[in-house]
Amino acid sequence: MSTELSQSIDVQVETHFLESESDPRSERFVFAYTVTIRNVGETAATLMKRHWKIVDGNGKVQHVNGEGVVGETPHLKPGEGFQYTSGTMLETDMGTLAGAYQMVTDEGTTFMAEIPECLLSAPRVLH
Repeated sequence: MSTELSQSIDVQVETHFLESESDPRSERFVFAYTVTIRNVGETAATLMKRHWKIVDGNGKVQHVNGEGVVGETPHLKPGEGFQYTSGTMLETDMGTLAGAYQMVTDEGTTFMAEIPECLLSAPRVLH
């Protein structure tokens, strides 16, 4: 796997707690995350697969694997970006998510683009 190619894809994640869809009494905490993927390299690449590791505050781990993202396999030329929003549900009011995208260049070289670890956290209410 090429480290140079891996660094050519920049991934940023912004998370949001969805209070209206959550029910803390039922240990249901729903979060949305918006992902921005940008090709900052010199080679076009297509996002083929995703792997997410989601860990709740109790240490319970969920692995999410699949083809593309939100039903698409975005092709990113140098300088192009793609943004999408998805979500997850936890049994605790905080956790983390991280992972990687499997990318393939137009020439057929496969590499992984890291998804940085992000915090999922419901707002704290002080009394």
